[in-house]
Amino acid sequence: MKKMIFVRHGRAEESTSMITDYERSLTTKGKNISEQMALILKQKEKIPAVLVTSPAFRAYETALVFARVLEYDPDKIVLKDSLYSHATLKSFSEIVEEISDDINSVIFFGHNPSFTEIPDRLSKSGCDFLPKTGIVCISFKTDTWKGIVREKGTIDYFMKPEKTL
Repeated sequence: MKKMIFVRHGRAEESTSMITDYERSLTTKGKNISEQMALILKQKEKIPAVLVTSPAFRAYETALVFARVLEYDPDKIVLKDSLYSHATLKSFSEIVEEISDDINSVIFFGHNPSFTEIPDRLSKSGCDFLPKTGIVCISFKTDTWKGIVREKGTIDYFMKPEKTL
């Protein structure tokens, strides 16, 4: 069984002429909600998993919050440029194919619209809109990451902060 867990970044500061979209940081509320959602995820998942994030600061910062709560070494977080702009199924396939089959789950941190579209395409039942700090877990009946196939995944859980906290 392989699991792909998608976490959309937390609430970030507004974009201004002084800060690029790439540099935007989480707000205090965004950090707090990220920590609460990470605590809930920790109850659901056995770690080790691989944490992979967009290098945009708000996504990376969200990954750091989750890493701290999940007791995951922040130096092992993998940054992938392909998760910053509009990521595709191919982007995710290329990332998971680099992961050892000994690892059974990967947690992605990134942005919409990709973090709503990709789980929607991977799951049999489709997937709703993923809000900020929302988490969706999709499992696949396969022993290899190459066995991940479009529309063959099962949504194990879908957590929205406003309904979970």
